[in-house]
Amino acid sequence: MIYSQEVENMCKVTKGADHGPAPIPEEGKWVKTKEIKDISGLTHGIGWCAPQQGACKLTLNIKNGIIEEALVETVGCSGMTHSAAMASEILVGKTILEALNTDLVCDAINTAMRELFLQIVYGRSQSAFSENGLPIGAGLEDLGKGHRSQVGTCYSTKVKGPRYLELSEGYITDIALDKNDEIIGYKFVNLGKMMENIKKGIEPKEAIEKASGKYGRFDEAVKVIDPREE
Repeated sequence: MIYSQEVENMCKVTKGADHGPAPIPEEGKWVKTKEIKDISGLTHGIGWCAPQQGACKLTLNIKNGIIEEALVETVGCSGMTHSAAMASEILVGKTILEALNTDLVCDAINTAMRELFLQIVYGRSQSAFSENGLPIGAGLEDLGKGHRSQVGTCYSTKVKGPRYLELSEGYITDIALDKNDEIIGYKFVNLGKMMENIKKGIEPKEAIEKASGKYGRFDEAVKVIDPREE
């Protein structure tokens, strides 16, 4: 360590206050973090690209400062899906500090990584009060059966009104309207379940039927329309 002459000439004064860092909640324990390896927990959050044309939801399961599990979900542009593919390979095995300083291909994913870093180093995680944290695989469970991201896609115009295209239940095939032409329900296909059925050898038409369902007062519809065609 190099000191200036002014510091060299100073007399020593003992530093009194030294209470250490404030403890943060981590996996059911209160931890005084001093190094990256002191950080553990599962956390998720979002990031966005500079022109705000796309977004990323990032889920990380961190054990002893190392990213053991990563779920990267993107929406906005086609290039982001390929960025997510590369980021999923880049992230795991790195410390959160390494990941913070690594180009994750897409600006939205980089921003999400920054936001998650800020969350977890301050103790804000989904597993803060869960003893021993969440197991590796918890991120995958977020996707539910069929392992598909839950994305809401709805379109609307002033002159023709709304069209539900995809909701948490799945791909919307039909919309139910009442006598006032207001939406009262819809029919959907869960694409994850449909693909599982097809993999089991079920014929596509039957697979679709088995994976289909209704929501709301669909059976009371005065009129049923295809949101993509009508």
